[in-house]
Formats: sequence, C-alpha cells, structure tokens
Amino acid sequence: MLRSQTFLSTWSQERSMKWLVLLGLVAFSECIFKIPLRRVKTMRKTLSGKNMLNNFLKEHPYKLSQISFRGSNLTTLPLRNIWDIFYIGTITIGTPPQEFQVVFDTASSDLWVPSIICNSSTSTHVRFRHRQSSTFRLTNKTFGITYGSGRMKGVVVHDTVRIGDLVSTDQPFGLSVAEYGFEGRRFDGVLGLNYPNISFSKAIPIFDKLKNEGAISEPVFAFYLSKDKQKGSVVMFGGVDHRYYKGELNWVPLIRAGDWSVHVDRITMKGEVIGCSDGCTAMVDTGSSNIQGPGRVIDNIHKLIGATPRGSKHYVSCSAVNALPSVVFTINGINYPVPARAYVLKDFTGNCYTTFKEKRVRRSTEFWILGEAFLRLYFSVFDRGNDRIGLAPAV
Repeated sequence: MLRSQTFLSTWSQERSMKWLVLLGLVAFSECIFKIPLRRVKTMRKTLSGKNMLNNFLKEHPYKLSQISFRGSNLTTLPLRNIWDIFYIGTITIGTPPQEFQVVFDTASSDLWVPSIICNSSTSTHVRFRHRQSSTFRLTNKTFGITYGSGRMKGVVVHDTVRIGDLVSTDQPFGLSVAEYGFEGRRFDGVLGLNYPNISFSKAIPIFDKLKNEGAISEPVFAFYLSKDKQKGSVVMFGGVDHRYYKGELNWVPLIRAGDWSVHVDRITMKGEVIGCSDGCTAMVDTGSSNIQGPGRVIDNIHKLIGATPRGSKHYVSCSAVNALPSVVFTINGINYPVPARAYVLKDFTGNCYTTFKEKRVRRSTEFWILGEAFLRLYFSVFDRGNDRIGLAPAV
C-alpha cells in the first residue's frame, strides 16, 4: 500500500481541503498502482533490465520541433515509436512549460497526464507539478476512463497546453491520481482527438477549443505513421501536407457525427469474403496497435494463414510471411489491402506474430478497430468540418 500524499501545504486551507475531498472520492486518499502481471516485457523494461535504456535514448534523441508551411497555418508535430507499438509525441503543460510524452488517440476525447501526488517509486512517468505553474487552476470535478489496456481516475484542472506552436490557454484536462495497467508504458498520458460527446471528463477537448478559438485554419488533423520505428511519423493540425501520401484522398463519410467510425463494405482474402458480408462498422483508432474484430473472423484469418496460438499472440513462420495472403478491407467502394508484411511483426526474440486480435463488444453488429497496422499503410485525415475521414496510400 502506498503512503497517502498531500501536497498543498502552501495553498490556503480551503483549497487543501478541496483537494483532500477529491482525493478521497477518487482514490481513497491514496495513490494506488495496480499492475496486472503477464509474461511479456515492453521495450523499456527489456532495455532497463540490461542497463541499456539510457544509452538507447541517447542514441535516439527526440527533439520537439514544428514545421510551418508557407501559405498555411499547418502545424506538424513529430511522433516516434520506440518498439512499444505506441506512437507518442511531446506536448507541454503549464507556465513555465513542463514536457510530457502522450499518445494521440482518435478513440478517446480526454487529455490527461499523471499528477505529482501519484508518487510511485517504480513509476517511470513524468508527473505534472502544479505548484510550479503560475497558470494552474483547480476544479471540483472528478472522472475516470477505462481503456483496452488500463484505466485511470483523476480530477479536472485547467492550465496552458501547447502542441507544437499551437497554444490553448486555460485548457481543461485531467490529472490522474490513480492508474491501473500503465506501468512501464513509454507514454506519460493520453491526448484524445475524438468528438466531445464521448468525453468522460465532460471538458472541452483541446482540438475543439483550438478550433472554436480560430487557432487552426481548417478543422482537420492528419496522421502519417512511418514504417521506420524511430523517425518520420507526424501528426498535423489545421491542414494536410500532400507530401505524405500518393494519389488522391478517398473520403469516407462517418456513420454518424460524434465518432470516428466508418462503414466497411466487406473483408476479403484471396477474393473470398471472410468478414463484414453484410457490411459492418470500423473505428479508425490511432491509439491501438492492432486490427481487432469478432473472434470468429479473427480465428478464421489465423486458420487461413496457418497461425498458431502462443500465450496472448498468434505466431507464423517468419520464412513464410512473403507468401501469406493480404487481408483486404473494402471501404466506401475502395479496396485497402493489408499485406502480411504489415500485419505480421517480430517480437524481441525474433519470432513472428500477427497483429489481428479479438475485439469483444456488446453489440449485435460486426465491429472492427483499424489500428496502427492499418494506418502505417494509409495516410489518414480526420475532417471535423465535414464529418469524414480521408485515406490514401502513405509514401
């Protein structure tokens, strides 16, 4: 059990009591990390165990930079992937600014980072030090979020947030006081880019605030997820840089405004329909590393490619990857093939596993998640002004 933390001794008694009440509601006045155990290591833990992490990070430095293209208000922020299958970028919060590595996630709407009160001796995450920011403001709202790989509980606060050269003053966001399942992850927090109606904190998302204040010229953002693990990946706000894709963008209307989900006509392998025979729904999710779908279809895909289960993954022979068939998603009449080189990855022992995972949902219709295994192949544009997603082959 971690020792209870209080940190407002320099504040007024009234504010101190308010924080203590909030902490009691959210985390029973304690900061608790409950880490589920499984027999798998992230790259950070693998390198740390070999005393190699610091050398690795020095050899692969990450520098925050922005590129403004002439004649536009386009802001481009670099992302990187350190073999954890998460693409992360740097934002800053507070005055003076404090840096955080966050996942830019189109499946959620809230921005949150760890609070300094969550003081775990084993945590590697950067925590927001509110007392060092002159623009910090407290609220009395609490909230919680459950993700596919973890959950958090926190409080809503306000401060200045910067994404590259975009600045949102008095931006509401979450400070976590309890996290479960995020230990060892290479990101500090999450920056949600979905519609505001699914926000758990009920606070205005940062993209909506920037859009409403006219900070971006167009209500769009776009992702280029490079096949290079270390460099080249970017998220851009306010426009599209055409150098990152080939041909024309194919625009796909959303099933409904308020969620980045589109209609999939069918899914095929070798010309045979294997899924979505009557059409289905797919969420385009930059925060997921896999392609996820109904268990029966995923099992069939694994059977067709000769994959065998081992632990939580399905493995194939690395020597057979080039001969495996593509899985083709037909969306709005356009075929989007996902070849084996995209849906098969190597683990740290050199064995090859697939990125297809079962997605368990409580709904009658077939539902899929198109994560980074799909998005590394296709440049994606998220158009809030017209409630649509643009896709084109990535360079």
